[in-house]
Amino acid sequence: MKKIEELVQNVKKYNDAIVQIDFKSKKNTVSYVTIKNKPRVLKWFVPGLKNNMKNEYNILKKGSSKLNIPTPFEMDEKNNVIISNYIIGENLCDIINDDNTTISEKQRLIILLADWFLKFHSFFKTDEGFRIRGDPILRNFIFTDRIWGVDFEESRAGSPVEDIAGMCASILSTDPMFTDEKFQLCKKFIDAYIKKAPGRILNINGEIAYALLEKIQWRQDQEETLRKYSEKIREQGLR
Repeated sequence: MKKIEELVQNVKKYNDAIVQIDFKSKKNTVSYVTIKNKPRVLKWFVPGLKNNMKNEYNILKKGSSKLNIPTPFEMDEKNNVIISNYIIGENLCDIINDDNTTISEKQRLIILLADWFLKFHSFFKTDEGFRIRGDPILRNFIFTDRIWGVDFEESRAGSPVEDIAGMCASILSTDPMFTDEKFQLCKKFIDAYIKKAPGRILNINGEIAYALLEKIQWRQDQEETLRKYSEKIREQGLR
């Protein structure tokens, strides 16, 4: 939490912030803080990612009244910070990978997740095409009584199949990896999306295979396994 602690100590406007939890983030520093007893999330973007900050803020500002995504309170361009509300819930990655979660509950959550993506893609669709959420991993979702998406700095124009395939790659490659149950959850996820949006998802096997290979840059110790299943899915599809 060093960076957030440095921010709240050295920047006057954040002096009242008390750091509660530091969240995992590949690029930036994200923490749950309380400011005058109000729960907030501070996302501090590293220098050079100001465009990512603006991109995320615009997604939140436009979509938060209609979609299950955080409400932004402020974009502090001087300090590279977005302040948003804190969503109290359980990380979807932990629920899906918990042995104590029943398969029926996992399937229910996966269907809700497919519905979240459907609503996001439909909301941001324009005459020019779709906007995708980008970085579609289980850890970027929270469950309360519904599914909430967080972290939108990589949102961009693209095809919905990129999000759907990326999420399947995330489901398959989180521990426990590539189990029969995980393959079945991916099928359930894809089917739930296609049922409400037929024709949007094309070449899903090839896209999942590619998404698995993309993970190697972050997980080089699992390169052999990721390449093995990438090739298998490309050739045979989901089991």
